[in-house]
Amino acid sequence: MTTMTKNKGAEALPLNTILEGDCIEVMNSLPEGSIDLIFADPPYNLQLRSDLHRPDNSKVDAVDDAWDQFSSFAAYDAFTQDWLKAARRLLKPNGAIWVIGSYHNIFRVGAALQNAGFWILNDVVWRKSNPMPNFRGKRFTNAHETMIWASKEEGAKYTFNYEALKSLNEGVQMRSDWVLPICTGHERLKDDNGEKAHPTQKPESLLHRVLVGSTNPGDVVLDPFFGTGTTGAVAKMLGRDFIGIEREEAYRKVAQKRIDNTRRFDREALTVTASKRAAPRVPFGQLVERGMLRPGEELFSPRGKIAKVRADGTLVGDDVKGSIHQVGAAFEGAPSCNGWTYWHFRRDGKTIPIDLLRQQIRSEMEA
Repeated sequence: MTTMTKNKGAEALPLNTILEGDCIEVMNSLPEGSIDLIFADPPYNLQLRSDLHRPDNSKVDAVDDAWDQFSSFAAYDAFTQDWLKAARRLLKPNGAIWVIGSYHNIFRVGAALQNAGFWILNDVVWRKSNPMPNFRGKRFTNAHETMIWASKEEGAKYTFNYEALKSLNEGVQMRSDWVLPICTGHERLKDDNGEKAHPTQKPESLLHRVLVGSTNPGDVVLDPFFGTGTTGAVAKMLGRDFIGIEREEAYRKVAQKRIDNTRRFDREALTVTASKRAAPRVPFGQLVERGMLRPGEELFSPRGKIAKVRADGTLVGDDVKGSIHQVGAAFEGAPSCNGWTYWHFRRDGKTIPIDLLRQQIRSEMEA
């Protein structure tokens, strides 16, 4: 289903649509500064000179399509520069781009990104847990691909859902090496003849991590090399809008069928863990104003020291006066203190952190 939206008075943006044509021409026809994130899986320019065979002499179904063939490195570089220029024009000031590639092309693409004015934030190694073997036995098994994540320019703001990625990783900071399987089994799409629909189909797990980490629900994600639509399917599931560009009719057909059969998650399921810095600010004095804590009420430190709440939202104890943070730091002889986790109050014989009251106010503000 196609959704049309206006971009600050500009021409309509064809959301949730697979557009036919050359990616550069189509990108140049879209409104400038209209895209939040671009995920690009450009041709790898594998430079295959002959067929690949297994030890039993059976032919390997390698990437030998016309779209991956360029006459020279210079021709590939010119193509890369042109599509990156078109992509950068489309990004919002706080937009970003991900580009994935192999050793055949990613270094050339990385240089072109920098030359085009993008600012590289990370390179992420996708380590394949089930890579195809090196059948000739003359090189290492190609067990990874590299993704480059870049903002539109140096100093630009960009979306990074740090806490959400940390939650995905069982509470541990997400690293730049991702161990995920390649498409196999039910996820591998087939054409009408039962053959692989696309030789380099990306797994949904990879796009899930990219989109959860660097977009928000409602963002517009563009994939200029749409293929069989992994980006569009995952974007739809996660409540993002997408625009796909694909010149090959066979891929568009498979992608559209796939997306039509994809269900969007419900709104509650799309909420991810936010950064604490992004949470609404609640002054301690608001707890006093709302009667959650009363002037003269006692607060207790972890070591049993006592301070009293004052009407203006400050504390006093042991001849020390100031904010919850200042008095806590003075009690501990420390340069700083997080008063929200340091101080506790008592209700019905129970000792409760004051941060619980702050969370209550925040939940009301976000409702």
